[in-house]
Formats: sequence, structure tokens, C-alpha cells
Amino acid sequence: MWVIFLEAGLALLLLLIIVWATWPRRGNASTPDDADDKDKHDD
Repeated sequence: MWVIFLEAGLALLLLLIIVWATWPRRGNASTPDDADDKDKHDD
């Protein structure tokens, strides 16, 4: 029975590692969509 809990725990840990590794980083990095916003004017 403990093997089932161990396997479930490892699967959950793997899922958390994958989500953490693919989560977008915080910061003000510009995306390609708004990369040319500096050329626009607010008139």
C-alpha cells in the first residue's frame, strides 16, 4: 500500500516541477505584440 502512496507522491512532485518550470517569469519583458509600442504616440 505504501508503494501506491509513494508513486502518487512522485507523480504529484513531477507535476509541480513541470508547472514551476513552465510558468511565465515575473518581469516587464516586452512581448512581440507590444514591442513596437514605443513608436506610437498618444495624441
